[in-house]
Amino acid sequence: MNLAQLHYTSEPPGPDGSGFRFTAVSPGVPAALLREAEQLIGYEPPRDAPSRPGPQELAAFPQALSLNVLADGSRLLARSVYTGADYSGRWGNFHAHAVHLPQPAGSGPAVGELPITAWGSPQWATATPEAGAPVLAAVPAPGRLDRAALAAFVATRGPWLAGFFADVRRLGEDPDAPQIVLVEADSEAVARWIMLACSVLPHQRGQWLTFTTYTRRPQLARQQIIGVVPEDGPSLAGQEHRYRVYDTIRSTAPAALEPDVWADTAARVWQAQRQDLVAEVRRLAAGPYDAGPLAALALAADIALPSPGRTAAADWVAGHRDALDHVRLHALALALGRPAGDRDPAEVAAAGRLLAALDGWAPPAVCEPLVALTLTEAVRTGAPPADLPTAGALGAAVRGRLATELEPGLRAALDGPAVEPGHPAGLLRVASVLGVDVGDLLPGVARQLALALLTDPEGTYGSGVRAALAELPVLRALVLDRLDSLAAGDPAAGRRLFERTALRPTAADARPHLRMCAEAATAPASAAADRVGTLNALLAGSGVSLYAEPLVLRTAMRLVWDGEPPGAGEAGLVLMAAGAQVHREAGTWELLVRAAVRAPAGDAEAAELAPELLGQFQEEIPARLRPSLLLLELTRNLRSGPAGGGWVRQVLDLRSLDPEPGPRESAYAALCARLLAGDRPDSELRALIESNDAELLAAYRAQARTPAVRDRLRLDPGYAADCFTVWSSQPQAGPAWQEARTDLLDGVLRPAVRSLTPAELAEVEQSLAQLGGRWADEFRGWQRPGAFGRLRERFAGRRSGSAGGSGTAGGDGG
Repeated sequence: MNLAQLHYTSEPPGPDGSGFRFTAVSPGVPAALLREAEQLIGYEPPRDAPSRPGPQELAAFPQALSLNVLADGSRLLARSVYTGADYSGRWGNFHAHAVHLPQPAGSGPAVGELPITAWGSPQWATATPEAGAPVLAAVPAPGRLDRAALAAFVATRGPWLAGFFADVRRLGEDPDAPQIVLVEADSEAVARWIMLACSVLPHQRGQWLTFTTYTRRPQLARQQIIGVVPEDGPSLAGQEHRYRVYDTIRSTAPAALEPDVWADTAARVWQAQRQDLVAEVRRLAAGPYDAGPLAALALAADIALPSPGRTAAADWVAGHRDALDHVRLHALALALGRPAGDRDPAEVAAAGRLLAALDGWAPPAVCEPLVALTLTEAVRTGAPPADLPTAGALGAAVRGRLATELEPGLRAALDGPAVEPGHPAGLLRVASVLGVDVGDLLPGVARQLALALLTDPEGTYGSGVRAALAELPVLRALVLDRLDSLAAGDPAAGRRLFERTALRPTAADARPHLRMCAEAATAPASAAADRVGTLNALLAGSGVSLYAEPLVLRTAMRLVWDGEPPGAGEAGLVLMAAGAQVHREAGTWELLVRAAVRAPAGDAEAAELAPELLGQFQEEIPARLRPSLLLLELTRNLRSGPAGGGWVRQVLDLRSLDPEPGPRESAYAALCARLLAGDRPDSELRALIESNDAELLAAYRAQARTPAVRDRLRLDPGYAADCFTVWSSQPQAGPAWQEARTDLLDGVLRPAVRSLTPAELAEVEQSLAQLGGRWADEFRGWQRPGAFGRLRERFAGRRSGSAGGSGTAGGDGG
């Protein structure tokens, strides 16, 4: 390697009268490089420097050792020193000695001396040598390294080291990072700062870290690290966006921009005088600023680190367990396992990952401190991790000691409120690993866990709870027992548990309610089409007899119908299959009653079910539901059975007790259908007319408009004649009947009569003639256009006279 030298001085003046010139330059250095170098190697003495210093004062002047990157990418390493006033005393006298490093910045050797090591080199000249400036084979040799002085320096700058290393890191990562300004009374202290900076940087990066150990004008300096004397430090105040100022004279440093675990670890390594670890870490497969490997080496060397550093070390070693030998791994594990007041959850989790990586691979002695740490922190925080070590991971002595130490805290944590519902189950696993008997606390933990599983299945049934239920059979049995009881009260929650988790009762688990919930959760979509069949399947899968455990019927019905009543037909089948006594004991009789009373109007199966319910559950049915069932029973009797008498009065009396709409409308329809039938009792028709009940008469009018009645009016002359006599009768009845019969004659009968042939009309008249009186004449008059109005007026006249007439409801009518 041929490195050109340059000597530059300000004494004495040259032929052109200038006191500044190159006095010796190696051959072949281009003029452009000299012009650029001349701007970089000047020297201004401190403001308060004496104009004519003595030898001792001259030695105290700061030295400016600098590294600059030139325009062509090469570097210039230079030292400028004050040599005393010129012969006239008019300007300062200095000498600059520079070495040109031709390799472009960033391409320097991966090994070899760094430029900063040239500080104090005996090869630096303070005057132009008589031999001129021959090329050099290497950077000037390092000066004498005083390790004791460096250690003392690090000790006094300890509070600022971490922040300084973080700023140095930013210089390596961000071209626009702020410059670092070091305020020191001695430029040698600045050089030591720069040595520290280069020590933690990758070697090539340290080759092109630009710096100057002294300048009078920091605002004009372009180096990344700048040294100034104390009187020049205040000039940078208020420019925090450009400079990170470390003023050791005034004991000030810039505020940390963000936490930097790598920088903090590097600072602690230097303070422990184990800077060899910084060099060693470069041989590990890691990024230049990865905190993990450096922290791992530091902990293995018994250097105390805060929790973030310990976390980084554990995480890195978990992924690189082959990087450290077993001796260092054991030392690392011991360091992680020591009591610490600042341990955060991330560190505990990282230690758990490290334990998982080493378990079965490293010797038990390596893992044992990590096992103890995991168990101790689980008890301390009440939040055990999902991955807990097994009992075999601890030796008998350590296990016994930990059990004694942790039992009080373990019992207190199990007996108190949990941060997360799954934590107590994990603590039971800790107790199992330690051999601590907490059997008296198991029922309480099981109750809490069962309730949490039903309330939040997905959030509770995590890996820790799964492991606890698998490892602790007694806990599993208690939890399933409690779940079975809770599922009996809330089957929908039980079904959600099995829909959203992988928990399943085994064939040996005799917990009928839970087994039905599990089966309902996995039932195919087609099960909704045959709900009674699904109910029977659930009951068969419960594993118990309905007669031995009637409550399973209630659970099964709530699972199938989600707490709503079944359809009336389904209710009838369920009643027949299980029997009234089982329904009575299960409390499901009310669902059957609700199935009947909430059935829509016209539901024939509800009418068939009602008498069964009235007969089977006479004592249980509350008074508020009885009228609805009685109306349904009457409906059935009116349609197909012996109806007795007093139909209209029964309907009106039961309606006054506020029945459900479906039974009421069903009874209306059945009653009106019978009153429109040919075999109706005339007394019931009279009761309808005399009731003058608008609601019941509206149902009668609606029934008269059904297709069956309309068809019969057209096809049966006798029926049409009968309806004419009924709907024309009772002129003295109330306004509701008057409105109803007018509507029936005009809106129902007239359209039917108009569709008849003359022969069919003659048959109707013949039927009316057989009834006697003037019915046939009135029918003929009613048919003529406009005659109906006159007929209505005549009927109105009768109301003001005699109560008799050409016909009565008791004698004619249909």
